[in-house]
Amino acid sequence: MKISSVLINLLVLIAILPAHANIEGDALYALRRAVKDPGLVLQSWDPTLVDPCTWFHVTCDADNRVTRLDLGNAKLSGRLVPELGKLQRLQYLELYINELEGPIPKELGNLKSLVSLDLYHNNLTGSIPASLSNLSNLKFLRLNGNKLTGRIPRELTKLTNLKIIDVSNNDLCGTIPTSASFSKFSEESFVNNSRLQGPELLGFVRYDAGGSC
Repeated sequence: MKISSVLINLLVLIAILPAHANIEGDALYALRRAVKDPGLVLQSWDPTLVDPCTWFHVTCDADNRVTRLDLGNAKLSGRLVPELGKLQRLQYLELYINELEGPIPKELGNLKSLVSLDLYHNNLTGSIPASLSNLSNLKFLRLNGNKLTGRIPRELTKLTNLKIIDVSNNDLCGTIPTSASFSKFSEESFVNNSRLQGPELLGFVRYDAGGSC
């Protein structure tokens, strides 16, 4: 009976590990299909390989779960995909200085382990998803240099671990949220949004009298 129990546990473990790898591999391959890659930096992303930890620009932990995606300055164009929200242990999503366009998927709010979200200097449009407020471990949020519109979600003030936020050089509107957690950020984090205005009590200048959305 004892040997049977051990065998059952082993079989369950064997079944679970590839399932995670398949889910994460499928998520990453969805990104590959959604982007143009003239530099062939994603050439090693072979969907026939069960384990995406063998792919370039992908870092995994001891359990073969994806923890880091390094694709900054990779000449990628195309769109982000909601499947990225399935990378449950992802800590670093580095997609800065590319030509990505379209919205930021709200599913990125499922990345509960995320520490750094760097999407700066792309051509992303649409609003900042309020779901990013679910990223309780997030320390670095850099969305500057895109074409984002709408308000800065007030829900982001719940991110008490946030050390850096940069949403400058977009087309955001409304007012900068007022909270103790946001008061530590300098004006440079929000500049060059012509329709955004900041509360004077936090020392921010009023950028535009017509800052309403």
